[in-house]
Amino acid sequence: MKKILLAVAAASLISFFSWADDALLKTGHPDEYTVKKGDTLWDISGTFLNSPWLWPEIWHVNPQIENPHLIFPGDLIKLIYLDGQPRLTVERTLKMVPGAAGGGINGATKLSPSIRVQSTEDAISAIPLDKIDAFLSRSRIVGQGELEAAPYMLAGQQQHVIVGAGDRAYARGQFDTNYSNYSIYRKGQAFKDPVTKEFLGVYAQGIGTVSVEKIDAEIATLNILRTFEEVRPGDNLLPSEDRSVDSVFFPSAPDTEIEAQIIAVEGGVTQVGKFSVVIINRGEREGLQIGNVLAIYKKGEVITDRVRGGKVDLPDEHAGLLMVFRTFEKMSFALVLEADRALAVNDKVRNP
Repeated sequence: MKKILLAVAAASLISFFSWADDALLKTGHPDEYTVKKGDTLWDISGTFLNSPWLWPEIWHVNPQIENPHLIFPGDLIKLIYLDGQPRLTVERTLKMVPGAAGGGINGATKLSPSIRVQSTEDAISAIPLDKIDAFLSRSRIVGQGELEAAPYMLAGQQQHVIVGAGDRAYARGQFDTNYSNYSIYRKGQAFKDPVTKEFLGVYAQGIGTVSVEKIDAEIATLNILRTFEEVRPGDNLLPSEDRSVDSVFFPSAPDTEIEAQIIAVEGGVTQVGKFSVVIINRGEREGLQIGNVLAIYKKGEVITDRVRGGKVDLPDEHAGLLMVFRTFEKMSFALVLEADRALAVNDKVRNP
């Protein structure tokens, strides 16, 4: 499984826009916080800020930190004020050096900046991306008829119907000789916009990956490299996507006005909770970008006015937040970051 590293610049957590004021600070926020293993930047940001997605663009330079782009366990986050404006700064751990040159009298200890050589893998993540790692690596949205036109699995060696990693198998169709690796997909739900009824795309569930050993006419001999489920006859093959192993997400508000809905949940369920992966009916066409944070709303109830009579639509109620982590032309995949109540398919999604 691909190792997904979310390396959000420390600047994304630790400063505010020049117009920031105490209204951005959460009531009861601490004055300082020591980063612990298992923390996420999203949770830490939410400790100080009312709106965790408002990642700042101004970093208050700390000369003790050579690279302020990553935050590690043991770092101390402090709330300070500069020119009347709140700032969050990060301090690296200092190490006591007994009897160091230039130290105190009679071998007294002195404080000196520690030199810490750490892999970026030790940095805390912004959100727990292990929740979407497999989904991010495998699934995609395809156009109408795209899978039907693609090569398909026939069988394994000795006419085995079901094959797995390490097996040899055969497929039939028109293969592009420019590609040696293909991904196996199983056709899922076809989506239409719940309001306009426009066709949006077909969910293609990732089943595994193969390498093409040879092609005779339209029959290809394959080596099964990796499987997430048992490969079956009829599963389709598409050229493997050239996607970076490391993905960097910058949580932010969308640049455009978004009015969307949750139209599906990964796994085929209808109920949605924190860290669920959902599909929404808006994508690149509407200006959505990877990292965009959107608010989730439950539709307001319809009640009877007992005074004036008649039905009254109550306002929609804020119920959570999600972050887009992959976009397609008309649809996007997103991770639910916060859920104040039980969410469901057809809940509304809009700008935070």
